[in-house]
Amino acid sequence: MAASVYSSVTLSNGLRVVYLPSDSPVTYCGLVINTGTRDEQSYQSGLAHFVEHMLFKGTEKRKSWHILNRMESVGGELNAYTTKEETFLYTACLSDDTERAVELLSDLAFHSQFPESEIDKEREVVLDEIHSYEDNPSEALFDEFENILFKGSPMGHLILGEETSLRTFTSATCRTFADAFYHPENMVFFFYGKTPWTKIIRLAEKYLGEKRNSSSIAKRIRPEWIVPVQKKVDKDLHQSHVMLGSRGYGLHDDNRIGLYLLNNILGGPGMNSRLNVVLREKQGLVYTVDSTITSYSDTGVFAVYFGCDHESLDKCLRLTYKELKRLRDKALTSSGLHAAVKQLKGQMGISSDHRENVALALGKSFLHYNRYDSLPEVYEKIDALTANQLLEIANEVFDESKLFSLIFE
Repeated sequence: MAASVYSSVTLSNGLRVVYLPSDSPVTYCGLVINTGTRDEQSYQSGLAHFVEHMLFKGTEKRKSWHILNRMESVGGELNAYTTKEETFLYTACLSDDTERAVELLSDLAFHSQFPESEIDKEREVVLDEIHSYEDNPSEALFDEFENILFKGSPMGHLILGEETSLRTFTSATCRTFADAFYHPENMVFFFYGKTPWTKIIRLAEKYLGEKRNSSSIAKRIRPEWIVPVQKKVDKDLHQSHVMLGSRGYGLHDDNRIGLYLLNNILGGPGMNSRLNVVLREKQGLVYTVDSTITSYSDTGVFAVYFGCDHESLDKCLRLTYKELKRLRDKALTSSGLHAAVKQLKGQMGISSDHRENVALALGKSFLHYNRYDSLPEVYEKIDALTANQLLEIANEVFDESKLFSLIFE
C-alpha cells in the first residue's frame, strides 16, 4: 500500500478535496456525492440510480458518445455506481491524463443536461438491469431482505427502483434531484496517484471550484425499529435461498469494529469461517454460505446467506442458529481472539493492495468522517477489542428474538 499520509483542503465553494500519494503511474480520482436511495421520496424509487445513469447521456458541451470516448480513447476508464447513501463517479487513467479526468468529472457532475431524448432508452436499460437481478435469486433476496428489515423507510427502497416509478421519470425529474444533491458542499473529490498535491489543488479549483447554489437537503431520519418477521416466498426454484439477519451498527458506532470481527469469524470470506466449516466442509449441505456486514450512517445490516436443497433447509437453519448461539454464549479464548484478529488484519492488508478499493475507501471515509485512517490506525482499533466486548455485541446483534428471515423456495 502507498504511504498513508494524506492531504486535504476545503475549497471556497465547500467542496472537500482529499489526496493520497502513490508511486503508481495509474491515477484513481473521482467524486463521491452524499446522496443515494434513502434520499428518495416514496414515489421516486430508483431515481438516485437513474440520475447516475443519465449523467453519461449528455452535458452542455458533450454528447453521450463524446463522454464515453473521453477516457477510453487514452486507455482510461470511467465508472459510476449508486448505493443507499452515496453516488460514486470516478476514473482510472495514467497520471499524464489527470487533467482530462478532472475536467470530465466536473462536466458530468455540474453540467449534465439529462436530455429527454435519452430518457426512454436509458429507462429500458435499467429495466433490463432489474430483470437480470430478478433472475438471480441470491441478488433479489438481499434487496427484498433490506426492504423487509427497513419497512416504512426509504432505506428499504430497491437501488434499481421499480418499474412503476421508473416510468414516471423525466428530464425535469432528474434535474430537480441533481440540483438538490449534486452541489459542492455535498461532495468529496478524492485523488490517489502520483500527481503532486499542489497541482491537484490547482485542478480542483479550476474545474471543481465554481460556486453553485445549494438547496436545503431534507434531514435523513433513522429507520424506526420494527418487529422481526419471518417470510417464505414460493418462486418455484430448484433450491432454497435463505437470508437471515438483523439491524447492525452505523458508521459512527464504535461497536461496528467488533461486529466486523465477529462476522469474519462466523461467515467471512475465509474458508475457515464457522458457517463454511459446518455447513459445507463437514455436512456438504451448501455450496455457498456467508455472512455480511453493511454499515450506513445511522444504522446497519447483519445478514447470513446460504442456498441449499429444499430437504436440507431445516437442518441448515438449525446449524446456523447453533453457530450464532455459540458466539452469544461462549466468549472467545485469548488464543481464539488472537487468531481471529490476525486473520482479519491479514485480509485487510491484502485488500489494501487493490488500488481501486483504496481510492473508493478514501472518498467514502472522508465523506462520512472527514478523515482517512491509515491501516496501522485501523489495526490499533482491532487490537483493542476484548473477548467480553465481543460477547456483548454478539448478544445484542445475534439475539434470535431480533432476527428477520426471508426464504425463496
